[in-house]
Amino acid sequence: MCSFLLISRLGALINNPVVSRALIPAVCRRDFSKMTSQGHLLTPEERTQAVQELSTIGWTEIPARNAIYKEYIFKNFNQAFGFMTRVALQAEKMNHHPEWFNVYNKVQVTLTTHDCGSLTKKDIKLAQFIENVATS
Repeated sequence: MCSFLLISRLGALINNPVVSRALIPAVCRRDFSKMTSQGHLLTPEERTQAVQELSTIGWTEIPARNAIYKEYIFKNFNQAFGFMTRVALQAEKMNHHPEWFNVYNKVQVTLTTHDCGSLTKKDIKLAQFIENVATS
């Protein structure tokens, strides 16, 4: 999702005639033409604003992982599972999947964009969707 980041880091290798194409990671050769700006890294200002807004509703930043986290507690397992099902359907549509852990009525959610190693617009959009599901 962050081809520009990968390519910029590997630009010297890609343009170096001595380096074998086989040494360039396959991810750098993928077709990124179908991607939207939703997967791109946030600017420092966008990140700060988004994390601050999400923190007002219980999300916590995990700086060591470039991620955000929140724990939800429901009345019972059925409500927790229903919540996860609704989120899973949207996550699949977005092609952006949360890390989560469920025990009985508790669901812990962590969001980050792994191929970028950071928060992206997709994480923020999914966090907002998750919050809407949890409060509806």
